[in-house]
Amino acid sequence: MTGASVTPPEGYTLVRQDLLPSTNDEAARLAAGGAADGTVVWAGRQSAGRGRRGRDWQSPEGNLYCSVLMRPRVAMARAAGLSLVAAVAVGDAVAGFLPAGARVEHKWPNDVLVGGAKVAGILLEASAGPGGAADWVVIGCGVNVGADPAVSGQAVTTLARAGGAPVPVDRVLVALLESLRRWRERWETHGIGPVRDAWLARARGLGQAITVRLPREELHGRFDGLDESGALLLRLPDSTHRTISAGDVFFDDKAERG
Repeated sequence: MTGASVTPPEGYTLVRQDLLPSTNDEAARLAAGGAADGTVVWAGRQSAGRGRRGRDWQSPEGNLYCSVLMRPRVAMARAAGLSLVAAVAVGDAVAGFLPAGARVEHKWPNDVLVGGAKVAGILLEASAGPGGAADWVVIGCGVNVGADPAVSGQAVTTLARAGGAPVPVDRVLVALLESLRRWRERWETHGIGPVRDAWLARARGLGQAITVRLPREELHGRFDGLDESGALLLRLPDSTHRTISAGDVFFDDKAERG
């Protein structure tokens, strides 16, 4: 794979493979075997990539597929905040490859958009240790660098298209890891507040009418923000709030309805 000589930022150890079924699965396997915090699994392609709720993640060559192992030594409830940490870090990394004025947005819960089209997704998986503390957290990131596999019901784009020039995948990896380190340090030092504020500053649809699809119901209301865990706060038509921990959000854009 390209970027074979890339040197990861300090604090990371890179495990490179041309092809893996899933970088998250490999990172979890390494975690169970005692791999250290900062282990990064990077694959040129995935044959069985996964998105949220078990969905397939198409993984052709030319994009970034990586999973970062963390051992944050916090309760599982607090570790859930790493989902926002990862999203903000990916958003900043993506923005660094785009021209001034390009619109980078966060779509709840785990997508990064450029100009309203999906350019990246995140999958967080974790395992608890004794006493309810997190044993490990794996943050999987997929970034459309040069290829844009179709996503049902959603517009997609690539960094190369949005920025108007080819982008080396290894440069995106290094930028992402550096950004993730900065935001993790901020989260560990100052808590979830600054991270949540940064996420909301780029939030797609904040204060607007949205539809949230759950396994057994569909809710309509206004996107009022996020709680301390990163759950979505939905203001219902009767002015009460519903806290949504997992679901699919849709806006009025017809391209997003699938």
